Amino acid sequence: MAIHSILCIEDDRFIGEMYVRSLQKAGYVVDWVVDGNDGLIAARNQSYDLILLDVMLPERRGTEILDALRGGSEDLIPNTKVIVLTNFEQDDESRMAMQKHADAYLIKAEITPKKLIEVVEQLAAN
Repeated sequence: MAIHSILCIEDDRFIGEMYVRSLQKAGYVVDWVVDGNDGLIAARNQSYDLILLDVMLPERRGTEILDALRGGSEDLIPNTKVIVLTNFEQDDESRMAMQKHADAYLIKAEITPKKLIEVVEQLAAN
């Protein structure tokens, strides 16, 4: 699956700008929103190849967005990959539930822009 368009749902300005700049430099088209409600609206209204989803967001948490898009009886984004990004330590049960609906689960503190690009490219190859 080729990945061209990416939706970045990230409220941290520094991290969001770093991700967007790196992804655009690598040739991706990136939209960036900073709160959960806008992220859910964007994911529902436009088709993206990939969504980068922060867990701790204003208005609506990443877990709620993931549940709304993939948790019900119907996958609303069947052709979209989802990478969950967090610095928030979650208990095993919460993490497992998110991983079930996401294509990758990454800890922000461990992800450099270069590593993020590598993960995106790996998902595109699968």
